[in-house]
Amino acid sequence: MGVTCVSQVPVAEGKSVQQTVEMLNRKLEQLGAVKQGNFCVDCETYHAGAIGSPGQPPKFLYVMHNSEAPLSCFALFENGPCLVADPNFDVLMIKLKSYFQNAKSNKVESRGARYQYCDFLVKVGTATMASSARGITVEVEYCPCVTANDCWNLLMEFMQSFLPSHVPGVPSVFGVKTDGVYSLSDTMAQYLELFSKLRKQQAATGSGMR
Repeated sequence: MGVTCVSQVPVAEGKSVQQTVEMLNRKLEQLGAVKQGNFCVDCETYHAGAIGSPGQPPKFLYVMHNSEAPLSCFALFENGPCLVADPNFDVLMIKLKSYFQNAKSNKVESRGARYQYCDFLVKVGTATMASSARGITVEVEYCPCVTANDCWNLLMEFMQSFLPSHVPGVPSVFGVKTDGVYSLSDTMAQYLELFSKLRKQQAATGSGMR
């Protein structure tokens, strides 16, 4: 597991989400990247039914899965720690349904192609909510390095080679991982931040239509 940057890429002008994803895949293939299967990252939202006091905002637990770690399950509180468990955690959440309630309409997932280019692993995905495309995710991993501070410039240079009109900012998780060892939990935190942004955009669109 190397250092990874996850970002949302805007849809190309005059194109659909799917057409933009196909354009990005073609750019990677033109660079010489080789497709190596597909990937999926998903996130389910649970809210505590009996937590906090009246007037306090609800607390949410996010349960996530990543095809790169099929035998693991990730549980994150927003701005909190990440628990890494085995797949039986999903069964536990079902048993705790009287306390943690699954907000199924808020499930988000990103699926797409997985490419290898030299020391980089690239995943271009379509993010969906309720079976509708909501955005494009791009995950770029520099495999030989485990320290974020040592390879951000290299990651940025590579991303600019196929994302010329989009320059992602430094992931917030890098701020606490500059000299620490990067892990898959940090990647999941980036996906959670991106998925939360998509949920808010969806909520704003929904309220604007009423």
